[in-house]
Amino acid sequence: MIFITGDTHIDYDIQKLNSDCFPMGKKLTKNDYVIICGDFGGVWYGDRRDDYWLNWMEKKNFTTLFVDGNHENFDALSAYEQQSWNGGMVQFIRPSVIHLMRGYVFRLEGMTFFAMGGARSTDMEYRVEGVSWWPQEMPDEEERLRARQNLALCDNQVDYMITHDAPRSIARLIAPRRSEIDELMPFLEELKTSVAYRHWYFGHFHLDYDVDDRHSVVFNRVIQL
Repeated sequence: MIFITGDTHIDYDIQKLNSDCFPMGKKLTKNDYVIICGDFGGVWYGDRRDDYWLNWMEKKNFTTLFVDGNHENFDALSAYEQQSWNGGMVQFIRPSVIHLMRGYVFRLEGMTFFAMGGARSTDMEYRVEGVSWWPQEMPDEEERLRARQNLALCDNQVDYMITHDAPRSIARLIAPRRSEIDELMPFLEELKTSVAYRHWYFGHFHLDYDVDDRHSVVFNRVIQL
């Protein structure tokens, strides 16, 4: 089984995956997946201070997958080795806590999932570069090119789009002012028009809302596919 949820901001919003809020988690196995749509936050210090929550996630019955958001320590994440897994490149933070790298298409349970992390921080002015904010939050041109190439290899057709940010036309329906200042949204809008997909899930906006029958923003809810 595969589940989708929103930002965990470890440890601020991780409670959605505890046994009380997500009792189904106790019945799953490591062959089941919970996908977090960015702002994982579990690799924040890059040292032993991260261990408690990463070990907590590792002890869960299921396997945790995540795309990165804008609130991640990208310097710390870059220290993890990249490996090939299920069709794309990942970083194993723990054996069953896995970062899905930007611009790859993964195969899980016979379905295809496009992964693209990143977004523009709206609170950047209150953060400190290299301490609480990193410029790598925005995908660079190489990562965007990789996304286009890997989608082309799938004939621009996947089952699910998993991102942190949203296409601009969708973001305008949720947060009109933010949609005009985020440079990633036009790229995601390009993918919205060029890729055929069953459903697009994204986080970032701290809402639980089905924008329409093909686009959903997730935060606290945990959705089974």
